[in-house]
Amino acid sequence: MEGQKMNSQNYSYPLDLSWTTKEMETVIAMFRAVEDAYEVGIDRDKILDCYRAFKQVVPSKAEEKQLGREFEKNSGYVLYRVVKAAQESTDKRIKMVGQKND
Repeated sequence: MEGQKMNSQNYSYPLDLSWTTKEMETVIAMFRAVEDAYEVGIDRDKILDCYRAFKQVVPSKAEEKQLGREFEKNSGYVLYRVVKAAQESTDKRIKMVGQKND
């Protein structure tokens, strides 16, 4: 990806500079939701809402996987695992315990 925005933990979010500011905010919101799922837990519906919005910006499965791999490389957090957990869980809150890839 072309652009990167630093988060508070000193790693970059993978962003595409061709996206609008609103689209970048949507993608960043998804990555922050993934971070929350690992760090403090997050409402399942919030993850799913963020993912639906994210898919409007990144409809391609290949691009989603590329962004997910880059985010995982930078942060250790796995986008796919969080989304899958939210889609399959009946729990109201998602907390990814002991799942970070270091």
